[in-house]
Amino acid sequence: MTEPIFTSPGMLGAPPLPQADWALFLDIDGTLLDIAEAPDRVVVPPPLRDHLRHAAERLSGALALVSGRALGSVDALFDPLRLAASGQHGSEWRPAPQADIHPVAGPPLPDILQDAVARLAGLHPGILIEHKSHALAVHYRNAPELGAELGQRLSGMLAGHDGLMLMPGRHVWEVKAAGLSKGSAVELFMREPHFAGRRPVFIGDDRTDEDGFRAVEDMGGLALPVGALAQVWPGRHGFADAAAVRRWLAAFAERAA
Repeated sequence: MTEPIFTSPGMLGAPPLPQADWALFLDIDGTLLDIAEAPDRVVVPPPLRDHLRHAAERLSGALALVSGRALGSVDALFDPLRLAASGQHGSEWRPAPQADIHPVAGPPLPDILQDAVARLAGLHPGILIEHKSHALAVHYRNAPELGAELGQRLSGMLAGHDGLMLMPGRHVWEVKAAGLSKGSAVELFMREPHFAGRRPVFIGDDRTDEDGFRAVEDMGGLALPVGALAQVWPGRHGFADAAAVRRWLAAFAERAA
């Protein structure tokens, strides 16, 4: 039996293939790529680069990757493909594939905070600290029993660091700039000429994507949850997993071809 291309665990309906007037925003980890034990162990299936390129061309450039990863990491993953993109939860962005990367947040995270967070890795070998310029990620996928304790410790470390906030994700705690999010990234893109006037559509799998969902829905757009998020986010359409998202993009790319 052929695997379902679109449906989600919450039995949401099949999303339509992208329409010509869409502006498409895509999370990466858990949405385009299967989750791995560590961020540097994810695998980009070779056809995905071509499917993303075809989709961006069909949408006249109105496609952007919106990630918690730093854009240097995003570019390394998808090399040689370059797309419009936002990284570090809205702290940096590139409005078009050939444009420069622009910082959106203020100064980088202070060294004293980076050093304090780095010491959390000593609590358990399963804790992984991902250092970025304007954000930090503390991954505990391999030590799930420490999630609550890590959240408490990080909250204490942020005391006195104005302008920063702690955000929960799927087996990860993120320290990032307050006031910036995947939603603010969508708002920036929608002011660009090749995005403006289109219907924004955001696809994501994690609580960190919910700001993006709210942003597109406030603009009359569409939020398409992936995996477990489809069971809690109100809507009519969703995806079972990242593989279903990839099949959806493949179908769109084949139709475009």
